[in-house]
Amino acid sequence: MPITEGAPAHGSPSHLLPPSWKRQISSWLEEDTPSFDYGGFVVGESPAEARLLAKSRGIIAGVPFFDEVFRQLGCTVEWHVQEGDEVGAEKGAKQHCATVKGPVRCVLLGERVALNTLARCSGIATKSHSLLRLLRSAGYKNTLAGTRKTTPGFRLVEKYGMIVGGCDPHRQDLSTMTMLKDNHIWACGGSIGTAVAAAKAAAGFAVKVEVECQSEAEANQAIEAGADVVMLDNFSPEEMKKSAKSLKDRWGRGREARALIEVSGGLTEDNVEGYVCEDVDVISSSSIHQGVKHVDFSLKIVPKENQGKVGNGEDAAV
Repeated sequence: MPITEGAPAHGSPSHLLPPSWKRQISSWLEEDTPSFDYGGFVVGESPAEARLLAKSRGIIAGVPFFDEVFRQLGCTVEWHVQEGDEVGAEKGAKQHCATVKGPVRCVLLGERVALNTLARCSGIATKSHSLLRLLRSAGYKNTLAGTRKTTPGFRLVEKYGMIVGGCDPHRQDLSTMTMLKDNHIWACGGSIGTAVAAAKAAAGFAVKVEVECQSEAEANQAIEAGADVVMLDNFSPEEMKKSAKSLKDRWGRGREARALIEVSGGLTEDNVEGYVCEDVDVISSSSIHQGVKHVDFSLKIVPKENQGKVGNGEDAAV
């Protein structure tokens, strides 16, 4: 069943990628083979075909990264599924998702880099969509977002996985949105108003300002100072619902709202349903991308007599 929320409902997530992303692929390949390729020497450059097999259930994400790894190595990839599809649905079966062709040493040279990236990105898309479906089933109609707690050097892939899963990736970096956390406020002498004024003066009208709040009183101060978003951080479900309603009653709802209300802090599949509330505009959680189980893929060279076929992996080399 195709994902019908977020960016995938309006176009291909691959069209979001910046021109610089292909350079990251080059650096990954350089990291993995910084000197001689001894295994590649052993197998040589005879033409080869390999099958990408999904060995566990999940949503496939990271197709552009997988493709680019092999493109840079002079190989081609033919996909038999689409990005965003659920793969590995049959228990115990190995689903043939794509076919890679090229010189055998080049196929093997890109194997681990491509698989690592695809497995991680797909794991994030799977977990993102799973939490989103749970919230929709609980009646939540607004936004589920990730956080900036991503892996250094791998943020683009992880944010991409959230997008493919139908979620909001939240701010991309420190330059995308000004988030004033407790440390910023304390460093400004404890004045939320001073911190917000400075942020808006520096960032101008084009950059939103969000303030992390530990109480309803702090949220009121932040909105009064001009914050665009207030985050109710580490509230209990009861405190959150009471504060969110109070803030909406005071500062408006919908298009009349002075600020968006975000809820965050330790939210997972085990407790997030307690935070479902129509007065919350954004639920953000790092659980959709931190500590996420990867989708299991393998890449298997196909014996010459079975090349050119689409199979379930049983006739690929082990």
